Amino acid sequence: MRNTKDYIIDEAFKLFLRHSYEAVSISFISKAIGMTKGALYHHFKNKEELYRMVVDKYLQIPSCEIDVDNTSLYDFILLNMKQAEKSIKSMFGNSELYKPIDYISLYVDAARHYPDFAETKSKLIHKDIRKTQTVLEKAMNKGEIRNDIDPSTVASQFYSIKMGLAGNLIGNDSVDETIKTMNNQMLGFYKMLKNA
Repeated sequence: MRNTKDYIIDEAFKLFLRHSYEAVSISFISKAIGMTKGALYHHFKNKEELYRMVVDKYLQIPSCEIDVDNTSLYDFILLNMKQAEKSIKSMFGNSELYKPIDYISLYVDAARHYPDFAETKSKLIHKDIRKTQTVLEKAMNKGEIRNDIDPSTVASQFYSIKMGLAGNLIGNDSVDETIKTMNNQMLGFYKMLKNA
């Protein structure tokens, strides 16, 4: 039974990714995956519940788990780059079927149709920015980087580079080029912050 539920979630994800939330009905899903509506309702009480499970599984914003007290800014950046590369390759590396714009549309739909999605993701983003700010402050105190910067602003700028991955994916239309661009941006930014 669990395998059937996972199968439905995975197949519904493909449909929600290619079409808007409004365009995908239970009837549309049942026809696309060859199951009756009754079989779908056996696993999910409605389209909204299925949609939430799709979003919960596929629209994760990865957060870098680190020991902020004992991690240098340089190591923090390397960990973030590695995690971003892993996320991008898991989403786009093995499939030409899905375009970055599809994922962006799915995020927008989730913000509209999944109660608390936007607020929950916003909290995660702010937590990640605060973590980056802490790493920056420690790097300043240890002399790893200049001490004439505003850690709050720079933490937001680091996050903006990570969020720029979506635009880079659309502009580059290549996973490898996007990763290369992000790595160059992150390391270039670090170089600007580094003590002379």
